[in-house]
Amino acid sequence: MKIVVIGTRGIPNILGGVETRCQELYPRLVKLGCDVTIIRRKPYFNQKEAIKEYKGVKLRDLYAVRSKNLEAILHTFMAVFVARRMKPDILHIHAVGPALLAPIARFLGMKVVVTHHGPDYDREKWGVVAKLALRLGEKAATTYANKVIVISNVIQESLREKYGCANSALIYNGVPVISNNKSKKSYITSLGLEPGKYILAMGRFVPEKRFDMLIEAFNQIENKDIKLVIAGDADHETHYSANLKSLAKESRVVLTGFISGEPLREVLTHARLFVLPSTHEGLPIALLEAMNFDLDVLASDILANKAVTALPQESFFKSGDLESLKRGLLEKLAKEYIPIKYDLTEYDWDKIALQVRDVYVEILGRSR
Repeated sequence: MKIVVIGTRGIPNILGGVETRCQELYPRLVKLGCDVTIIRRKPYFNQKEAIKEYKGVKLRDLYAVRSKNLEAILHTFMAVFVARRMKPDILHIHAVGPALLAPIARFLGMKVVVTHHGPDYDREKWGVVAKLALRLGEKAATTYANKVIVISNVIQESLREKYGCANSALIYNGVPVISNNKSKKSYITSLGLEPGKYILAMGRFVPEKRFDMLIEAFNQIENKDIKLVIAGDADHETHYSANLKSLAKESRVVLTGFISGEPLREVLTHARLFVLPSTHEGLPIALLEAMNFDLDVLASDILANKAVTALPQESFFKSGDLESLKRGLLEKLAKEYIPIKYDLTEYDWDKIALQVRDVYVEILGRSR
């Protein structure tokens, strides 16, 4: 079964929920017998050191213009025609923006799966035209894709209400099985951090993540022993991301940049509290990763976060409310820290890979 994947920046080790899903999912599908090629965006990879394969997944780099508004759609447009020449059994498109090209892919004779990672048109960074294009992409996915994969029941219900979409498969994001290693501290020590004495947040530097509000709430907490760590960065430098970095410098905030592998594992292992203040998410992989490391959690009460049913009610604060966030931080930090064991059986990547393969088999079976 030959699969070509487009709509993602690429793998490995690129910041983003789509990219994390692809990095975890497709090597597992290769082990299940699939032939997988991911068409990556060239600017995100050093071409002198570019690899052609990652854990059995074939990688093909294609030019992409570095533009917040045009990068994804132009790259996907070119990738559709490149994919057609590769004659895949399935073309798998990720996200509603790239899904705008699903009708062309179908016109060219390809079987198409779209993974809907969340209503990107709700993100604050997009203007009116971009939001309209993203909404059209969502509609194109539900109309033209052979199957739409949704990562949360919130998204699935939304598609039913708006488009009467009965052609979706609910397949969650997952978390890799990684155990804590309390003995390793060299990376956090290099950042001036001590185990159990910092709050952790992770994600892209975009307005809907509300890291600015988190820093403001943190600055109002009279606990000088606790630091705030934000792991992440911006894909494209913006006025917001520049201001956020400036705000962090003025506070007791440690910015790690994008980290993965052992540094990320260390930061998660030794954190006192994980905070997710977003006003928009699909199904946040960062949240699942924090829960996988048994961290206490404080998250905004948006539907996407509350869909993670393993979290108790006391894990949420009112979205966008500074006082509610500050109150939640104070209450969490006042308690003795006890690791929390969450039930994450629904978010197993091996199980998820089997579910995605079943979608492919279903489509090819119907076509025969």
